[in-house]
Parts: sequence; structure tokens; C-alpha cells
Amino acid sequence: MTFSDGSFPFYPQPRKPAGFDVSLVIVIVVFLVLAASFLLILPGIRGRARLYWLFRVTASLFVGAVIVAVHFTSDWESGRVTASTPYKSFSAAVVRADVGLHVGLAGINVTLLGKPMVQLNETINYNEQFSWWSGADYEHEFEEGLERGLPNPILYVAEKFTEHSPCGLSVLYRMAGHYASATLWVAFCAWLIANVLFSMPVPVYGGYMIIVTGAFMIFGLLSFATGRNVPMCAIQFGPTSLQLAYGPSFWLTLATGLLCFLIGAVVIVLHHACPHLLKAFFDLCEDEEDEDAPLGEAYVNPYFPHLQRAAAQPSFKLTITNS
Repeated sequence: MTFSDGSFPFYPQPRKPAGFDVSLVIVIVVFLVLAASFLLILPGIRGRARLYWLFRVTASLFVGAVIVAVHFTSDWESGRVTASTPYKSFSAAVVRADVGLHVGLAGINVTLLGKPMVQLNETINYNEQFSWWSGADYEHEFEEGLERGLPNPILYVAEKFTEHSPCGLSVLYRMAGHYASATLWVAFCAWLIANVLFSMPVPVYGGYMIIVTGAFMIFGLLSFATGRNVPMCAIQFGPTSLQLAYGPSFWLTLATGLLCFLIGAVVIVLHHACPHLLKAFFDLCEDEEDEDAPLGEAYVNPYFPHLQRAAAQPSFKLTITNS
């Protein structure tokens, strides 16, 4: 009575794990490939500069990966409750299960896990994704869930985010996710500019731009947090209710934003206090020596010693007198 993938006939679609997204995997793989490419050239760098390169590349790729990856996660807000609830429509059968809700920038993920997992001669283990990302139709996905006969707890939670729901969570979270995503993409652009400036003889401007990156990440968090300013519509399961709290993606974005502030502050302080140390960290010592050379001083190639001797001789004047 099951297909080759183990799904029941009334549930033809493969079940999607909570927090898993193909786009998220692609982002992680891309940044891992970039990190691996830099690690391949790391043995060719001599001395202390090797550690400097390792820290700079690792920190930069970590910030960029977080900014892009959190767009595709579904745990900006998370909540879970254990309750006894009706399992199917038009049925008095009650099951005891964990009901989980995970809210992301692109939609929500609702989970249902039986305790025990096998009840009523069925395996109760569901993960359902409902998206409102650009091009996705949340209402259509909800109607498909009704046609597939999803369990009542999943449909009950998903209905709270529909447009016709009196809770108003749909507009609230869609707008919050939209503005948070737009702000994070601005932070990503600032991160790209910061990397370009760090590779030039003006690292202090890269420090300013990495602070801008952290500021826009914090703005993105504030945009998403506007959904918490409105009283949460009750998601009730008998005497217990499902309460949402900020999830790992929210705190990871906050920590990365604070890391950007710290990096930018250190770069600015070193620029004013120890500019030689800052340029050594960014491999700009040779440029610094060229800039400190007196104006008009000729460069002498050390591989031609006769030129060095000629340069070391005092200058003389040739005078011609008429007899």
C-alpha cells in the first residue's frame, strides 16, 4: 500500500525535513568551494602572512555565507508544544503529538511528530512547508494540503497565516520578511564592497564598510522583529498554546552583525594607533615603503651592484671655462 519511497497513496509528495532547503545546501556548497580554493593556495604563502590570510578569508566567507544562507532557513522564529489533539477531520480519534512551527523569511514549516510515532495504525511524522516567497502562492499550497487530507493540527496552524484568517499574521510576517530580506541583500552588497576595499591600500575604508554591513544586518533583524510588536494570535491546543521565540537564524544573524562591528572597530583603531601593524596584516608593507620614500628618489635595482655604487657616489658639477 505504499510507493517505493515509503509514502502512503493519499500523501504522494515526499516529506520535507524541517529547516532543509535545496537552495540552502547550494549556498553552503558554493561558499565551501570558495573556502577550499583559498586553502589550496595557503601553503604558498610564507611566514606570518599565512595566518593573516587564513583569518581574513575565513571571517569574510563566514559573514557572506550567513547573510545569504539565512534567506533560505525556516527557523527565525520557532515554537513547539506537546498536546492531545484530533488527528483527522470528521473523526473523533485523538493522538498525542509534538506540534512545531518554524517561521522564516520565505514561509513557515509545520511539523507533527507522534508520541509514540505509530498511533492509529499510522506513522505520524509530518513536515510541511508553506511558502509566500516571490512566485509562491501560499493560498494554493494550503488548498493542496486540504485536498491531500493533511492532519488537523497542521492545517489549523497553517490556516492562521492565510489571508482570510482574522489573526492577520499573513500580512504581518510577509511584510516583515520582505523588508528583512531586502535589508540583508543591501548588507551583502556592502560586504562585497568591504572586501574590495580591504584588498586596496586603504583598509580603513574597508573597516567603515564592514561596519555598514553589520548595521544593515541589525536593521534586517529590526525589520523582522516588527512582527513581535503585535500581540500574537493564540494557537491553542486544548489547555496549552504554541508560543514562538526567536530561533537560531535570528541569533546567528545578530552575532554576525556584532562580529562585523567588532572587525570594523578594530581596523579603525589600528589605523589610527598602529598603521604599520594594520598594513602588515593586509600585506601592504611594500606599498608603505614605496610611499615613505622621498619624493624624486630613484629606485636602484639590487641585482645590479654597479648601479648601487654609482648611486652612492656624490654628485659633481661639470664646469666649462672659456680660455
